[in-house]
Amino acid sequence: MPIFEAFQTAESYYATLAHESTHWTRHPSCLNRDFGRKQWGDEGYAEEELVAELGAAFLCADLELTLQPREDHASYIAHWLKVLQNDKRAIFCAAAHAQRAADFLHKLQPSSQEAA
Repeated sequence: MPIFEAFQTAESYYATLAHESTHWTRHPSCLNRDFGRKQWGDEGYAEEELVAELGAAFLCADLELTLQPREDHASYIAHWLKVLQNDKRAIFCAAAHAQRAADFLHKLQPSSQEAA
């Protein structure tokens, strides 16, 4: 993650953190998510980016943060469209993976009783 001051708003920092944290959950010690990514821009890459962006949206909604469009979203969308055209169920699969990631990250947080 870039330093906090590199972001225009606190919300954009936390939205990016949610996106990157969702990526983190693909690690074998977490959710072991693998779409067969071989290189930047391939279908596996696009699938993982779609999961990360949906996961960030779910987490930001839970935290009542507003997602702001970024300049790089257009290039991501082009990759997603290819995946979605090749597999009509890809969005459902990505959403399910994103929800599992959000749930996993929520479970890492102390409950309000533990924090007290």
